[in-house]
Amino acid sequence: MAIKFPTDEWIKALCEELNKSEAYAQAAATWEGDFYFIVEPWGDRTEPVYLYMDLWHGKCRSAGVVANPEEKNPEFVISATLDNWRKVVEKRLDPIQGMMTRKLKLKGNMMKIMKVPKAAAELVNCCTLITEFLE
Repeated sequence: MAIKFPTDEWIKALCEELNKSEAYAQAAATWEGDFYFIVEPWGDRTEPVYLYMDLWHGKCRSAGVVANPEEKNPEFVISATLDNWRKVVEKRLDPIQGMMTRKLKLKGNMMKIMKVPKAAAELVNCCTLITEFLE
């Protein structure tokens, strides 16, 4: 079932996919951290989209689009263009490689993320199951 990225419905569906994924549960068993995945303005949009996700020991505890970014203070903030997010979801850009090359801009502890590359890969695998892109 393809859901439009980046929407509230999409991030909630990703949360459900992560919670169903045994591979993600194993890969992220030691992970603790929450995120803003920010999609920079594109097309007619003048405002970024803030996708929030709270990941905890192989599960997603909550997820949704956040209207006011001041509402949360996540440990990690990753921002990118819609085109670069699309490359990640389509597995044309490894998320950790994207952070190293600044195609994905990270605020937060890069070393913590680099300790769980398999968790990042499994998160992307779950994205591929649900994603359709808004143009």
